[in-house]
Order: sequence, then structure tokens, then C-alpha cells
Amino acid sequence: MADKKIAVVTGGNKGVGYGACRLLADAGVTVLLTARDEARGVKAAKSLEGEGLEVYFHQLDVTDEASANRLANYLSGEFGRLDILINNAAILNDRSMSSLTVDMATLQETVNTNTFGPLRVCQALVPLLKKSPSGRIVNVSSWFGSMTDMHGGGYAAYRISKAALNAFTQILAEDLQGTNITVNAVCPGWVRTDMGGDGAPKSWEEGADTSVWLAMQPDGGPNKGFFQDRKPHPW
Repeated sequence: MADKKIAVVTGGNKGVGYGACRLLADAGVTVLLTARDEARGVKAAKSLEGEGLEVYFHQLDVTDEASANRLANYLSGEFGRLDILINNAAILNDRSMSSLTVDMATLQETVNTNTFGPLRVCQALVPLLKKSPSGRIVNVSSWFGSMTDMHGGGYAAYRISKAALNAFTQILAEDLQGTNITVNAVCPGWVRTDMGGDGAPKSWEEGADTSVWLAMQPDGGPNKGFFQDRKPHPW
């Protein structure tokens, strides 16, 4: 176990998160698939285990600081470190809401999950990432959070949350300068998931590809970047 990379994927029970768990495990990484819903998370992990992959489940609610700390305590006791963190868990609950119609409860719920969630998890797990010879943090964002692509209306809460996540990615990368940890954001594109819908052009494996590519980068690889399809994307 000591020579294998250890990864945590949040929101790993479906979609892009599930794809990331599969691709990481295929690459020989020991994966902790985390999800808020224990039954769904256990089912997803067992499905991947049934394919001969080393995937385990641990419950995680990214909106709950105590839950993040419990995960950190488990990792510390079981592995002593963490090598990869993919912050994937997110919600989209404001498809028809503009900045003038979105209610504060929806905005707060979205930002609490999509922005504060990765922040909470990083605060809990960065001490373990610092024990890795090559820590990697990947924040799953969206082109909806790109200031360059702020065209059209709608999705106000989601866009605000992802723009803030992009800012957090850059701030965290600066805060971790001089450590062994790199921090990047990724846009998975339009993916066939519950969020993306059945008409999306990408499979969840394709949507997860760039996240895993960043997570497996060698020393000297990208840092403080935003990527889509393994290419830089404008902030």
C-alpha cells in the first residue's frame, strides 16, 4: 500500500466523479470514493470493486465540517497521507434563475456546496497532502465560471459558485507555493450526467479524463491552471 497513490474523489457515486474513480483505479491508484448518500456511495464503490478495482467508500458531506474532519481522521489512521484530491461534488439547482430572480436560499445552498465545500475539504485534507511526495488538488469547475465566457443569462447561483471556485483555486495555489502540492481547476465540458442531461456529447469517462490527467501529473507539471480537454482554458 505504501507505494500506491491514495486518492479521494468527492461526489464519486455518479457522473464525472464516478468516472474519475474508475480511471484512477485503472491507473493503479487506491481510491476513496466519497458521497453524501451512504447507500448510493456503497453501491457505486462495490460496482467498481466488482471490476477488480481498488475502490473503497467513505461517507462525506462537503457542507459539513465535522464530516470532512472525520474523513481526515480516517485517512490519517488508515494511510498516513493523501496524494490526490479531486473536488468534484457539486449541485445545479437554478437552471431558470437569473441574477434578478434567484432566491438567497438557492444561492446560499449552491455556494455552500460548490465553493465552500471544496474549501472545507481542503482545509481538512491539505495537512495529509503535505505528507505526500507529490500532492495534487483538482477542483472540478465549469466554463460557466470563466469570466471570459460570461455570455447569456441564467444559472446565476451556479455561475457565481464556479467563478468563486476558480478564484479559490488560484488563491490556494498561491497559499501552497513552496510545498509539494499543485492546485488546478478543470472544466469537464458538457457531459451525459444527471446535471448535463442525456443530450450531452461527452461520456462521464471523457468528462473525467482531464481531472485524472492533472491528478497524475509528474513533478514540474501544471499549477494554478484552468484546463479543458487537457488544454488551458481562459479564467
